[in-house]
Amino acid sequence: MVREGDELCITVPSLFRCPISLDVMRSPVSLCTGVTYERSSIQYWLESGHDTCPATMQILSTKEFIPNLTLHRLISTWSRPLTVSEREVRVLIEKVGCESESKTSVVDCLVKIAEFVSSREENRKFLARYGGFVDTIVGILRRNCAEIVVLESVVRVLDLVLTENGVKEKLNSLIMKSNNNYLFSILKVIHKGSLDSKIRSIKILDSISVDNESKRQLSETENLLSVLFDNLKTAEDENLDDSVLTILITLSAIRPVKTQLVNLGLVQVLSNTLWNPKSANPNVGKVIKLLSLMVTCSEGRCAVSEEPRCAAGIVEMIMKVKKTAREDGMVVLWSMCCLYNDGRVKEAVVTSNGVTKMLLVMQSENEGIVRRMCGDLIKVLGKNNSGLGVYNSKTTHIMPY
Repeated sequence: MVREGDELCITVPSLFRCPISLDVMRSPVSLCTGVTYERSSIQYWLESGHDTCPATMQILSTKEFIPNLTLHRLISTWSRPLTVSEREVRVLIEKVGCESESKTSVVDCLVKIAEFVSSREENRKFLARYGGFVDTIVGILRRNCAEIVVLESVVRVLDLVLTENGVKEKLNSLIMKSNNNYLFSILKVIHKGSLDSKIRSIKILDSISVDNESKRQLSETENLLSVLFDNLKTAEDENLDDSVLTILITLSAIRPVKTQLVNLGLVQVLSNTLWNPKSANPNVGKVIKLLSLMVTCSEGRCAVSEEPRCAAGIVEMIMKVKKTAREDGMVVLWSMCCLYNDGRVKEAVVTSNGVTKMLLVMQSENEGIVRRMCGDLIKVLGKNNSGLGVYNSKTTHIMPY
């Protein structure tokens, strides 16, 4: 919902309109072609003798239709009356900006603002453009008396508008370029907040890491890396794992971060994740990406060498992950075995049937860097094991060249 002059304009999603009447559907039903119509409109069409789908003109194999319950729920949610108006939101913003407001009042206002923002896309755009909104919400973070329930409410509101134009840049300017305790308040939420609040907070921090300077400043925030690491080490939620892995990948662009993470025991934790049957596949890809960053520093290579399950885990997952993760995995193995000639890693790869896996990767790859790395690995591993000719492989029909 947006205002143009004095008129109120409502944008109706095209999927909510019936292709026949062009009105918002109240009882959406789907034909066998997959196209959804308002029940009364398509009934009239079929009862008029038509045997085709109006939108595609395909001949219908059956004239039966089924209710589209998912779309019905979406339309119902979209069309429900707003409990908070734009005028009321302006008042709420003024109230939360007043430091004399009580904790209960601030939380209540933030909950209503979050309800307004989450109800419609137009509302998010309205608030993102509203002068002083982001400044006011972020300003709550610097209040010394702000309790965790208040901070969690702030994080929820900021997360809801995070993807709107200019919000990330504004947050970066406010949080990273000031001397206030914004970062410490967000860190408090990551440390003590609910699961959803932790994820939102980490997402916000990752989004404002827009350049090396902001990454450096963020990484130097006291206890941030250790708190993130502890969450990764103890979390049993794949969404939290995903958010932590994402921000660690972002921050690892700064060299000292890699050293600190290795010293905390990151390689061991990542190795555990590789072998955890409950690990979500996208998360495994990020685990391997993070390992590929760790081996670019001497401390990381030493940790990988001392953790035999790391290389073995990459070998185990190399054909189960997406292409980008496979490339990252090959970087780790190639760096350790070919570039740095690490005997322990080579032994771990061979013991894990790694040569066979390299042959499979080569077979799946066209000409390129990954194929060349596979070739190098096969040669190096073969030399260290009396050649490929005596290698005990169950896939002898797969030839590297």
